[in-house]
Amino acid sequence: MDSNKEYTIVHIDDDAETINLVKLILAPRRFKVVGAANGEEGLAAIRRLNPDLVLLDLMMPDLDGWEVYHQIRAIPEFQDIPVIVITARNENIDRVLGLHIAKVDAYITKPFRGQELLECIDKVIPVTD
Repeated sequence: MDSNKEYTIVHIDDDAETINLVKLILAPRRFKVVGAANGEEGLAAIRRLNPDLVLLDLMMPDLDGWEVYHQIRAIPEFQDIPVIVITARNENIDRVLGLHIAKVDAYITKPFRGQELLECIDKVIPVTD
């Protein structure tokens, strides 16, 4: 990760408290976190900002996280944006589906530790010095 670059993250989650928590965790770093309260809002933010990373909740009303993920991957210019799932779905089958079938970049279950989120982000955003 380039220490001089500000990275843009779109965080799609219907829980405003989770978005605020992530903003607090990432505030000391060079991350601009843009929250989106639902899938449609999140897709619009991705189109507008072309972010460096997407944080995505799976369980949302209307357009769920998997549908949002598939729509992101269907747009050629967004196919390489890393996606980290942050969800309360903590069954092993959900993790396997996410990591091995859908090929998300990382899968974090709620509640999560700030250090866990930072370590995942460090792994998925390419280092460019």
